[in-house]
Amino acid sequence: MRTSEADLLVIPDRGGSGPDHWQTRWEQKLSTARRIEQRDWNNPQREEWVPVIASAIKEATRPVVLIAHSLGAVAAIHAARETAPWIKGAFLVAAPSEERLASVAEADPAFRPFPRDKLPFPSVLVASRDDPYSDFAQSEALARAWDAKLVDAGAAGHINAESGHGPWPEGLLQFAAFMKRI
Repeated sequence: MRTSEADLLVIPDRGGSGPDHWQTRWEQKLSTARRIEQRDWNNPQREEWVPVIASAIKEATRPVVLIAHSLGAVAAIHAARETAPWIKGAFLVAAPSEERLASVAEADPAFRPFPRDKLPFPSVLVASRDDPYSDFAQSEALARAWDAKLVDAGAAGHINAESGHGPWPEGLLQFAAFMKRI
């Protein structure tokens, strides 16, 4: 599938992925990408975030491909439970572990437990071996549960601007390969 044939929905983490984040850069580069905006990026609430994502998915005019980072990936998977027929694929990056997410005071505990059902659409989970929000074994377990292809990003931190992943060309190559598969 070509990116021009899909609605690419960008779903940021807590904080909203600032101007140097790879999601912001990809959104600017990919003509059919648009960010799903949340009312409060700093105090994520499942009862607010998930319906906003689900609504954006249902309102899309082309097949949907999700591009989600960290807590955004978890929220996207929650939303996918009711919107799977609209979703063509999901590119998930740096999903946190439930244990580490529990230590983030601003994150609503209602995001846990994470859905563990097999996803009914193709998906990729990109994970780092030294992500402060998840250990690699937990990322492997999530990928298995979701039946997502696991991409080992090596020692890449949280795969955000702070870990040096502004443009993240390696990720864009992985995303392009994923789009060719769906």
